[in-house]
Amino acid sequence: MTNKSPELRIGNGYDIHRLVQGETLILGGVPLDHPDGLGLEGHSDADVLAHAVTDALLGAIALGDIGKFFPPEDPQWKGVDSLFLLEKVVELVNQKGWMVSNVDAVVIAERPKLKPHIDSMRTNLAKSMRLDFASVAVKATTNERLGAEGREEGISCHAVALLVKP
Repeated sequence: MTNKSPELRIGNGYDIHRLVQGETLILGGVPLDHPDGLGLEGHSDADVLAHAVTDALLGAIALGDIGKFFPPEDPQWKGVDSLFLLEKVVELVNQKGWMVSNVDAVVIAERPKLKPHIDSMRTNLAKSMRLDFASVAVKATTNERLGAEGREEGISCHAVALLVKP
């Protein structure tokens, strides 16, 4: 008898949005206060964490990126909650016969300090993907004042997702 290993797929996601005055700062569905009153600019709510995770899921099944499914020129997505978009992509992943096993993400931002909010971000992402809290990792780092993130011109995020086909 041959043991069949489950089929696995790994996806990689990345997103960056500009920090500007007059916008809300949301990461992983958590509204945050930037010390200078800055928020992320984007067509949706510009949640770079949710966007990077969404792109990682889509990449794992070779379906493109978030812009393909939720184009910024489409007015129906203006200001939309990015966790809602993530939920829709998880439904698509499941329809294709895959299950999300785990995700790992790192947010790059000089300010605000994200450590006190990491568990809330993980909880929101886990709920949106119907995963256990332990299956969602979120880390935060600065860019040591280097690059766009270091100059506080924007916030970025890298994410990796593992999918399994049972």
